[in-house]
Amino acid sequence: MKLKYRYINQAKQALAREEGTVRKDWGGRLPIVLIYPNTYQLGMSSLAIHSLYRLFNDQPDVVCERAFWGYRCPPRSDEPILSIESQRPMTDFPVIAFTISYEMDYFNAVQLLKRAGIPPLAEDRDESWPLIIAGGPAVYTNPAPLADIFDAFAIGEGEVIVPPLIDALWEAGKAPRHEGARILAEVPGMYVPALGNGPVGRVWVHDLDTTPATTQIYAHDTEFGDRALIEIARGCGRGCRFCMAGYTYRPMREVNLETILAIARHSLKHREKIGLVSAAVSDHSWIDQIATELRTMGAKIAVSSMRVDPISEPLIRALAESGTQTLTIAPEAGSVRMRKVINKPQSDQQLLHAVDLAARYNFPQLKMYFMVGQPTETEADVEAIADLALAARARFPRHLAITATPYVPKAHTAFQWAAMTPVETLETRVKYLERRLQPAGVAVRSDSPAWAAMEGVLARGDRRLGRVLAQMRKTTLREWERSLKAESLSPEDYLRERMPEEVLPWSVVDTGVSEAYFTWDLRRAFRDELTIACPPAGCLKCSACDQEWAFRNVSELGPNRGAYGDNFIPLQGS
Repeated sequence: MKLKYRYINQAKQALAREEGTVRKDWGGRLPIVLIYPNTYQLGMSSLAIHSLYRLFNDQPDVVCERAFWGYRCPPRSDEPILSIESQRPMTDFPVIAFTISYEMDYFNAVQLLKRAGIPPLAEDRDESWPLIIAGGPAVYTNPAPLADIFDAFAIGEGEVIVPPLIDALWEAGKAPRHEGARILAEVPGMYVPALGNGPVGRVWVHDLDTTPATTQIYAHDTEFGDRALIEIARGCGRGCRFCMAGYTYRPMREVNLETILAIARHSLKHREKIGLVSAAVSDHSWIDQIATELRTMGAKIAVSSMRVDPISEPLIRALAESGTQTLTIAPEAGSVRMRKVINKPQSDQQLLHAVDLAARYNFPQLKMYFMVGQPTETEADVEAIADLALAARARFPRHLAITATPYVPKAHTAFQWAAMTPVETLETRVKYLERRLQPAGVAVRSDSPAWAAMEGVLARGDRRLGRVLAQMRKTTLREWERSLKAESLSPEDYLRERMPEEVLPWSVVDTGVSEAYFTWDLRRAFRDELTIACPPAGCLKCSACDQEWAFRNVSELGPNRGAYGDNFIPLQGS
């Protein structure tokens, strides 16, 4: 009991340091606990938590509270899972809603259920247990590894799913389990594994201005506690062949300039720094004006990511003036050939121009992100990473670091059939980069290839992995291997090359991009051919998608629309 009071006080202390928390009486309302299966610090840095918290609590007949895997990593094994707002255990809530962004958080999600005293396998839960649902990019692109654990999955974007889902949850919670499953399956975008109601089409919001994603709760004890976050665009039409988000969030949609500025004016009452969030901030067609106007307001600026083709110098200047310590660019590959394979055609000149700007504006640190082990990669391509980094070293006199991340093939991309490069090969290539670059004063960082292989298994896994996750006693490589073996499975079952005629575990999800397009684009990748980017406004129906995305007029775009080139297909009549 004394231990429980300790964690009750911990939740109360976190609550006392927050601004913007919603407190509701439970009477006559549906209680939902929103879970981020990682630390409070990381979870409260996710716009998904803020947006879903707002969407649920905007419903007058719902009370939504938050809970996390723990306050620090790792949490104690006997640490109870309590909601922040009322410090109640998870079993007090009739609905438990997870948002999961990363496959490696699957381990935390299952351990979290166990710590809460909830059977991790859905077949072991009857009507006396809460309904357990999940959404987020990791699970809605391939829900199969968790299909035996969760009761239902949200396939798509919360702005569209949440309102009808609330009505269904009220009904499902009062019905027998099998009847509740049927009710949930009737909601557009809901996949219910017990019914096998796939393929389920992804649902998405057409107009981001109606429900802009921004910081709801201001908390200092987070990764981005010093800023207000604003999503300025969602999706990306660039078509990088490795990027799951580039396909599963299509089409690219922008928040209008005036909406962004209006949100920023309000946000500046809480924080002096504005964090701009999107797949590629510099692709927003009004990015130069956004950066200039925010600085005129007196705001400091931070960005999630940006491209260099082209790069926005007003944005670079605004970041420097805001005191940003690190400028980050992502070449992804060192050679021109490899960048054609992955369909990210940034030239060496464009990349080095960004390096020159980092030097000109006196950024203390420059980071360059690369991936090793991408399909068709050769030793020469790895050498090209070192050569490009050394060229940057010659131009940038301050701290320079590269990240060489092991590439993990993802579902719903052109590389979804590709084999993952063996761990030993990845380790060799990372060590080569360290030998080449560290003597020149370039820091080399990399994720563990062995842990990346675990991610690779989960990213393209099937339902058999649910029992593997459920029986794991702790999250270690050794325990992972033991649990796989206990189910007569091996990593090679999932890391191997897939044949185009195979039925893929993630075929229960229809993202709107056809398999025929992916096979066509994969052939182009192996011929080192580029595929033209989709427009930021919308498009005519083409071979890529099974439906028309047209919803905006090209004339609405700002002067930076040239970031997508001149070859996009315009809307009819524009």
